[in-house]
Order: sequence, then C-alpha cells, then structure tokens
Amino acid sequence: MHPALQSIANLTRGTEWEGGLWLVGGAVRDEMLRLPPSPDYDIVLEGDALAVAEHLFRSGGTDGHPTTYAHFGTVAVGVQGTAMEFATARRESYDPDSRKPHVEPATLLDDARRRDFTANTLMRNLHSGELLDPLGTGLADLRAGILRTPLDPAQTFHDDPLRMLRAVRFRWRLGWEYAPGLAAAIQIEAPRLDIISRERIRDEWTKMLLHRSASDAMRDLLYLGLLGRFAPEFETMLGVTQGKWHHLDVWDHTLLVLDNVIEDGGHLKLRLAALFHDVAKPATRTIDDKGDIRFFSHEVLGAEMTRARLRDLRFGESTVDAVACLVKNHMRLTSGPSFTPSAARRLLRDLGDQVDDLIALVDADARGLKAGTRTLDLAVVRERIEATKVATPASILESPLGGAEIMAITGWAPGPEVGRIKAALREMVLDGQLAPDDLELARNLVAEWANQPD
Repeated sequence: MHPALQSIANLTRGTEWEGGLWLVGGAVRDEMLRLPPSPDYDIVLEGDALAVAEHLFRSGGTDGHPTTYAHFGTVAVGVQGTAMEFATARRESYDPDSRKPHVEPATLLDDARRRDFTANTLMRNLHSGELLDPLGTGLADLRAGILRTPLDPAQTFHDDPLRMLRAVRFRWRLGWEYAPGLAAAIQIEAPRLDIISRERIRDEWTKMLLHRSASDAMRDLLYLGLLGRFAPEFETMLGVTQGKWHHLDVWDHTLLVLDNVIEDGGHLKLRLAALFHDVAKPATRTIDDKGDIRFFSHEVLGAEMTRARLRDLRFGESTVDAVACLVKNHMRLTSGPSFTPSAARRLLRDLGDQVDDLIALVDADARGLKAGTRTLDLAVVRERIEATKVATPASILESPLGGAEIMAITGWAPGPEVGRIKAALREMVLDGQLAPDDLELARNLVAEWANQPD
C-alpha cells in the first residue's frame, strides 16, 4: 500500500470511518493491471467526506488544510506529498447543456453506477484490503479487457460527453476493446462534445498524443466523429492523394510521420508538429498541366492554421509558437541536394534551439515517403549545423551594427532605409562575406552605401 494511503488507514482506525473508506477508480484498476502507480488517489465513503479530511488535518496527517468542493461533496488534500480526493458517495443528474451534475448523497452502488466505465468502479477497502465489485461486472470486464459503461452508453456519454474522449484514451492506453454498442453510442452522441470546454478537450487529446498508441487514437477519433468536433482540419486530409513521391494520402502519411516521431522519442511539441505539418495540403492542392500534384506554400498556410487551432484549444503561447514555427519551416531542407554553410547559418538564425526538432521532423517526414525519394542526407545537415554552431554561434548571426550606429554614420533619421542597411549587413554575415566581429569593414560599407547616389 502507498505510504500516504497507509497513513490515512492508520489515522482512521478506531474511528467511525474504519472499514468505510474505499479507494476507487484508476488507482485500483492500474494496481490490478500491474501498471505504474497513480500520482493521485480517489477515496469514496458513505458519509461526510469533509469530516474525514478535517479529522486527518487535526491529526497532523495532511500537508495543509483541505480544499472543499461542496457542490460535488468532495474534498482535496495532500498527504505526504500525494494528492488525495475524498468524496461522499453520490448519484448524479444532468441538465442538457452542461456536464456539471446535480448531486445527492447515495450508496456505494449508486456511486459506481454514475462512473464512466465498469473497470473504474472497483473499490479497495483501505483498512481490510477487501476488493469490492459493486456492479458485479467490473472485475470480469477488467480481466477480459472490455471497456463498458455502467449504464446505457448513450446515456453515460450524453450526461458527460468528455467520457467519449476518455473512452478512446483508455482503449488505446490499455489495449482494450469497446463493449458492443459503445462505439455506436459515441458516434450518435459525438455532437455533445461541443459543450465541453476547450481546456478539457486539450488535456484529453494531449494525454492521447503522449502515448505510443497516439496514431491509433487519432484514427479512432476520426472514425467516431470526435476529431471533427474540435479539429475539423484533419477530416479534410482523408483521401487527399499526393502524387509521385507519396504512397499514402495526406491523412495516412500524417499518422505515419507521427509514428516516426514517437519511435524517435519526440516530445509533445514535435508530435503536434507531425500532426499539423501537412494540415494545409487539402486547401492548397493543385494539378499542373503535366498532371503533377502540387501544394504550393502549404507550409505557410499550415503554420497559420496550426496557430489558430492550437490557440482555440488553449495551448500555451510558447507551444503555439514552437509548433507553428516547425510547420512553417518543415520544407526548408527539401529544396535541393546540398546544404551550404550560409543555409546552416540562416537556419540557426531563424530556428535557434528548435533546429534539432526541425531536423527530427524532416527526417520523420522523409521516412514517410516512397523508398528512394530522399534528396538530402540529414547526417550531413547535422554535421554542418554543429560546425556552424562552433564557428558562428546563433547569438551573433545578426548585423554587426545596430540602428543607432548606422544613423550616426549616415546622418539619417530613423526610417526604413536604416532597416534595409541593417538587413544587408545581416545577409552578408549569413553568406560568409562579413565576419560578425568585423566592425571596421561594416562601418566602411555603411559609409560607402550612404554616399552612393540614389
């Protein structure tokens, strides 16, 4: 037993709560499946949850004063650095336009019926260790790997539509199968997802993306009609053919790139970039007079679409900027068979510490093409970038002179001409024609340019 749970059991022995505290939900499920222990725990009782938490607080068994959520009959508190939630067993009813329930105290059986899936209704007594299966089906479903709702699935998903996303996440995290009728119920109730906050959807989607089965979960979301409720751009990828370099449509290619990124251990931003890198291809698809399929500037429009969707889903601006940057630049290393030192300097200037992520994305993308279509050796790219980092750190890949010094040399007032001069100096640095620390040459060039006739 987890030390925090043992502490709660010890502090409630000999009290009215002895034998009445039940660990429930994911912690019990994952323990029985021999999965890593949960970072937080839910404890249910047929009684006053606040009274238990207050007793533990007075006994010195908590990390601070309990936080009460009176409407739900729940209390959150830390015990030995572990998050605990105590809940009064309850039954729930819902208004049509909200997933926030009306609650009233009830029995453990009622509490099990209002939960999302039968495998999450199993309860373990904190004092005796007894395993309780209130519905009589939770243990069998867990052993069989079946995802089933305690009540009619359409009702369960109508009451709380977030459970539809949780169904997909649990299915692919656990490797289970849906119970008969569950997938059909999700397809019927999918429009109800519109009442769920973007933050809640983002959190569930992120958990799916961080698992190794992310591409399977994405296929499931699309098939069940859920993905289109919060990211309809992906639905338009299905069936969009791509021409001679590709053997898959845009959707299947995208998921293959996602798999490649996951295989390489890519973090969340890189996984999002893999998902969005070709998001604008359906909107930019053209066929030229030779019959070749083109997607001109899909990376530019794709970056705009990525930024809009991630903001809509309330991702942080640092994540939005990073992912949009990768999408916008994912074609930069595919334009030719060579990678010059000046190209390396420009890449470092524009991408900074995201250069390695861009190379990883380009590599994953290239592995999703037909065999033999790769035009650039990325090992050479990596070597040249590392050499450039040593020779010319990204921090000095700028104009040697600032605007104030350019105006002092030329006698000009602030204006666009100063910016053009500064940009010209920067391009000379990037092309290797001007050393970043050669201030004398830079000043002479500015004076020469200033004295040239219009």
